[in-house]
Amino acid sequence: MAPETDDRRDRKDFSPAPVITALHTANFVPALLNAVNAVVPFNGALLTRIYLDRRPGHVYDTVRAERRQLVVDQYLDTAYLLDPIYNAFVQGLGDSVLRLRDVAPDHFRRSTYFKHYYGNIDLADELAVLVRLPDRSALFMSLGRLGGEPRFLSREVTVLRRELEVIAALVRKHFDRPAPPPPPQPDVTTSITEALDTFGEGVLTAREQEIATLILRGHSTASISEVTGTAVGTVKIHRKNLYRKLRISSQSELLARFLGAVMA
Repeated sequence: MAPETDDRRDRKDFSPAPVITALHTANFVPALLNAVNAVVPFNGALLTRIYLDRRPGHVYDTVRAERRQLVVDQYLDTAYLLDPIYNAFVQGLGDSVLRLRDVAPDHFRRSTYFKHYYGNIDLADELAVLVRLPDRSALFMSLGRLGGEPRFLSREVTVLRRELEVIAALVRKHFDRPAPPPPPQPDVTTSITEALDTFGEGVLTAREQEIATLILRGHSTASISEVTGTAVGTVKIHRKNLYRKLRISSQSELLARFLGAVMA
């Protein structure tokens, strides 16, 4: 394997002093992002507070106004449910620095979901910083590089992980109060399991619902076989049956049915 290369030669050290000064002020997140950017450069950021039982809450972003609907609103409405990093949080991931490809399923970039969301926002790569908060929520910092930019290198992840303990302490100090109650919103499904149950209830078996979930998340047939402990041939039969029962013929239609269930 060829060695990683990176021509960014003007990196600075992570400096917590301005972030400490900005604690409990509106300047905290910009100061934190500036400090992180000095260590690992990125083009844009979206910060959300994520939960196990409700939609994410918007914290901060650097997205241009004309791109907000594609990048921010779509994520907060539905796209988060199929996000590999959000799923890792639901599965119990602790404080972490990781790239999207470190946790994404094997066929994630081929999935309809990837094309539907990531393809539309021209994201070359994503680096996530996840900090668990005392109320079982977490601050999710999504740091992006756009098309044409180099992908995040493993050594950049290593460098930022060295600062994670300090970053996490600062984040927990700033967000040291319980999350505010969610604002009034339509009665929407807030977990992928509930969404799949909604559109598959009384139609799909439990195994078919599980396989539908894995398909939507970007798992290949071989990966689904490994995750479920089911033979490849059996997975193919389940996939064929769930498509037939839902009266669909493609993953695009499966995603459309899923999104319809979420927003119903």
